Amino acid sequence: MHLDGDPVNSRIVSTTLNKLIVAVIVGAVLGIIGARYLLVGSWLNLVPWTVAGIAVGYWGTRTESVINSFVYGFVLSFAFLAAGYSGKFPFITRVPFFAVLGVVGGICGLGTGLVGVYLKSKLNRPATKNR
Repeated sequence: MHLDGDPVNSRIVSTTLNKLIVAVIVGAVLGIIGARYLLVGSWLNLVPWTVAGIAVGYWGTRTESVINSFVYGFVLSFAFLAAGYSGKFPFITRVPFFAVLGVVGGICGLGTGLVGVYLKSKLNRPATKNR
C-alpha cells in the first residue's frame, strides 16, 4: 500500500519525519557547540542537553518521543565526541568507539525523553473538580 494517494497518512509520515530531522539537527548542533564553543570541558553542558532532551520527549506522540529521544542522544554524543577529537590516530579508526558511546548517549537521551513524555501526560491531563 502506498501512502502517496492518502493525504492524511502522507501528512503524518511527513510530520513524524520532520520531528526526527529536528531531533538530529538539535543533537548535532548541541554536541558540536558543547565540544568546541560553549562550556567546553564543563559538566554544565548537561543542562542544555537535558532541557533539549526533555523538549524532544515532550514534542510528539509517545512512540515518536521514544525514537526521537534515542536518536537525539545518539547524535548528540557522537557529534560531541567527533567535534572534540584531536587525537593522533585517524578519525575513522575512532568511529566504532564513538558509535558505541553514542548508544550510551542514546540511552541517556531516551531517559530525558521519557521525562518529557511523563511531563506531557501530567500537564495535559484534564482538570478534576474537588468536591
